[in-house]
Amino acid sequence: MKCGVLGTGVVGKALASKLASLGHQVMMGSRSAGNGFGTFAEAAAYGELLVTCTTGTTSLEVLRSVAGRDLKGKVLIDVSNPLDFSHQPATLSVCNTDSLGEMIQREFPELRVVKALNTCNYRVMVEPGRVPGEHDVFIAGNDAEAKEQTTNLLLAFGWQSVIDIGDISGARATESMMLIWLRLFGKFGSADLNYRIVR
Repeated sequence: MKCGVLGTGVVGKALASKLASLGHQVMMGSRSAGNGFGTFAEAAAYGELLVTCTTGTTSLEVLRSVAGRDLKGKVLIDVSNPLDFSHQPATLSVCNTDSLGEMIQREFPELRVVKALNTCNYRVMVEPGRVPGEHDVFIAGNDAEAKEQTTNLLLAFGWQSVIDIGDISGARATESMMLIWLRLFGKFGSADLNYRIVR
């Protein structure tokens, strides 16, 4: 499958490498072409599946730079969080009654948005075994087929427990989870941590 990864930071590089290792064809996109990357628009046009891993504060701007025809009907896995680091501790630029995932879906209804992988570190995203024992990853989205495709991809990444928490409004919950994640990271001094739902 052809995958367009929007974002060339550590998260984008980790996800692109993992996708390529699983046999997918990958194009990464950045603000400007060069250093082996295409533009956001080129990567979006290339990909049958899209992944947004830009900073949450720029995600909408990035998607606005893409032609609508290159988004139509595609699954978009959104791993970004609307974190605002201008405050310490960090806050969310949108929360409670809205989420970045919902904002993307609302502004780009031609996309099938699935919020996923935004509750853990990029290394754990692509190598869940870095955290010992059983632990969970969450997905949220409006389109059942898109969520099934995302789940299958996460299982291929090595995740053993994928919890579907419902429609895209579930992004409000998973994006908010990053606030406690940052506290835990500060306390333990390691990003090799994750959530486990026990019931």
